[in-house]
Amino acid sequence: MTSPSSASSVVTAAMLAIGDELLSGRTKDKNIGHLADLLTLSGIDLKEVRIVADEEDAIVEALNALRARYTYVFTSGGIGPTHDDITADAVSKAFGVPCIHDPKAMELLAAMYKRREMEFTETRQRMARMPEGARHIPNPVSTAPGFVIENVYVMAGVPQVFQAMIDNVLPTLKTGAKILSRAIACPYGEGDIGTLLGAIQKAHPETSIGSYPKYDGQRFSTELVVRARDADVLEAAAQAVVAMIADLDRAKAKPNPTAEA
Repeated sequence: MTSPSSASSVVTAAMLAIGDELLSGRTKDKNIGHLADLLTLSGIDLKEVRIVADEEDAIVEALNALRARYTYVFTSGGIGPTHDDITADAVSKAFGVPCIHDPKAMELLAAMYKRREMEFTETRQRMARMPEGARHIPNPVSTAPGFVIENVYVMAGVPQVFQAMIDNVLPTLKTGAKILSRAIACPYGEGDIGTLLGAIQKAHPETSIGSYPKYDGQRFSTELVVRARDADVLEAAAQAVVAMIADLDRAKAKPNPTAEA
């Protein structure tokens, strides 16, 4: 199974966050938002995020689904030294290759523990395991590398290490046309604008119009965000939104002819 080809400038991605601690609430994920911010800036659309437990079959199933659907898949978690760090095994199984103690990773870790005058135990050697043929993702924080196999990038779950790894990964990726956006303040609630906004979205299919309700304690309002890859397309949709708000303002300002003088 290989990375899907793309005939357009759109590059897509998914993230697979792995760990029982994420699903129990014990650990609050910080990696999803960080990755989303960086991919957006790079012109890569993060289309899906899944969180799965430390269960081999669940990881394999999710990974195989995502890697077939998107240009890139990024995983976080499960590549440490403990018994429940099974991501390397699961990724190897998904690709149908052996999970080995990578010789270069073994050298890096052995040298690091020697400098620290610590024993390079069998448990610590688990951090050198990866699918046969995988390439390293450098880890400038704690040495133990992540790895790349085809379109899947496997990284640590510890936020500081994940962020350092993704900084090394991003310059190697194919990027797409960056998304442009414009935020428009709307003084009306979603109930007032829902039908009208739906019509604008239908008339401008090359855009994505987000609606984010707000409440200041007295009244509802909405922040509308128009997104597109083409500046002219963005402007046309944004102007339609501005015109919608102006029409609502005029309708609200009209005197009610049935009201008493």
